[in-house]
Formats: sequence, structure tokens, C-alpha cells
Amino acid sequence: MLDTILYPIEWVVAWVMYGSHAVFTTLGMQDGPGWAWVFSIVALTVVIRIALIPLFFKQIKASRGMQMMQPELQAVQKKYKGKTDPASREAMGRETMELYRKHGTNPMASCLPILLQSPIFFALFRVLNNLQGIADGTHNAIGPIDQQIAGDIETSSLFGAQLSDIFRTTDSMTSRVVVICLIVLMSATMFFTQRQLTMKNMPKAALEGPMASTQKMMLYILPVIFLISGINFPVGVLIYWVISNLWSMGQQFYTIKKMPAPGSEAERLLKEKQARKAAAKGAIEASPEPEPQKPVGQRQQPKRKNRQKRR
Repeated sequence: MLDTILYPIEWVVAWVMYGSHAVFTTLGMQDGPGWAWVFSIVALTVVIRIALIPLFFKQIKASRGMQMMQPELQAVQKKYKGKTDPASREAMGRETMELYRKHGTNPMASCLPILLQSPIFFALFRVLNNLQGIADGTHNAIGPIDQQIAGDIETSSLFGAQLSDIFRTTDSMTSRVVVICLIVLMSATMFFTQRQLTMKNMPKAALEGPMASTQKMMLYILPVIFLISGINFPVGVLIYWVISNLWSMGQQFYTIKKMPAPGSEAERLLKEKQARKAAAKGAIEASPEPEPQKPVGQRQQPKRKNRQKRR
């Protein structure tokens, strides 16, 4: 069942990597084993993230809806606080769902990019994991990745670590050091990306309540999960996640700077910046006219008025 679902995605992943490698070799990079295959994984990541841009903006809209509805959601929670009877719980659930519909959002909105990347992640994992079998003829080719190309990809390396190396199975100390560095980078970039979104682009109301506590908890849990599970990922998959997280960080930085959420710290900073620019522009436009030039030469003496003669 899993093979049937993932094979079309594996086929697309294989073709994107193969096509990217062809572009890099045309530009002058070495054919066969080498950095061109490393950059083909980077290109695969970029292609996927560009394809996900419309969903990224949909995620932003949904996330802002979640932020804007926090005061109303807290009011509903306060209204039914302490009420555990079935009728009250049903009414609370109904009013909460009505708020989600009103603001056009849902609790899973912030997880969309990760969820949509999961099949691609597993497909890339399987492609890289099957390289050795394809190279020695025990596995069938995947798209354009035949026996010879699989051997080239498998023996391509990043600072001495082959793309198919896994920390748990490799005996190379060099590979293990590279894998550990990539795992730390993957977890750190994920943490800072989530922290940037949570701390700078959320209004004060969204940073309070049970949902905010859950988001803060996930801020630490997800990086830890990836930090632990990273020992099972091939080097190529770790490269994919590091580049994907860096893309997310840059995309969010631009969005927060140009289109901050209403009521957030980022919006306050943007308004202050705009006010400073407006004040500076107004000062330039309202600059006083230069004083008229004073006459040069001998100073004219004031004339004395004739005093009235005494009688």
C-alpha cells in the first residue's frame, strides 16, 4: 500500500534530481560522483518550496485568523469554564467551530507545510535508501535513476559523508561527524524559525491561553524529536531539511517585516519605522526658507526727530 502511494512521488523526486544534475553539469560542474548531486538535492528542495508558496500564504492567512480570534475564543472558554456536563461541552464545541468558520481558519493551519512535505520527505528517504540496491542490481530503477546513476549518487559526498550514509549504520567517523552537524543544524533552524513566528508575529492576546501554551511547548518538542530521530536519516535527507528550514526562515523574515500580523511586536516596529520615515520626510519638506541677505556696506544712521520747541 505504502509503495503504491509513494512510488509516483519517488518517480518525480528522481526526475527532479536527475534534471537538476543535468543543469549543473551543463554549467560546468563535474559529471558522475560529485557536488552536482549534492546541489541537485538543494535544487529539489527549492523546487518543492516554490511549489508550496501558495499554501504558505494560505497558512499565513489561517494563522492570522487564529491570532485574531483569540480574544473571542478566550471569552467562549471563560463562559463554559468549570462546566463539564455534556450539553455545555457540546455548546462550547459548537461555538468554537463557529469561530473557526467566521475567521476562516483551523488549528491545523500552521502544520500544513510540514504535513504536505511529509510524503516528499519519505519519497526522498526511500530513493536515497534504495541507491545501494539499485547500484548492485537488487532493486529496480526509479525513473531515470538506473544502476550507473545510482552508483554515482551513492558515492557522491558532502565533506566526506556519502549522501546515503546514516549515523546509525555507518562505520565512518567522518560521516558521523558530518551527520551530527547536519542534525544540529536541522533542529536549530527549525527552532529559530518557529520562535521567529511565535515571538515576533503574534499579538499579545495570542500569546496567552491553552493554545498558546501548546504552541510554546511544540516550539521545543518538534526540534527535539528531529534531533533524536535524525540518526535514522540519510545525509541527503538531512540536507533537504536544513535547506527547507533555511528557506522557511527567510520566507517568514520577509513576511514578518513587510506584512506583520495586526497587534504583533513586528507590526509595532514597522509602524515606528514608517513614522520615523514620515517625520524625516516632513522635516525635509518643511525646512525653513533661507533668511534674506543683509545689506553690505556702511550702516545707515537713524534720523533724529525734531523736538517740539518750548514756548
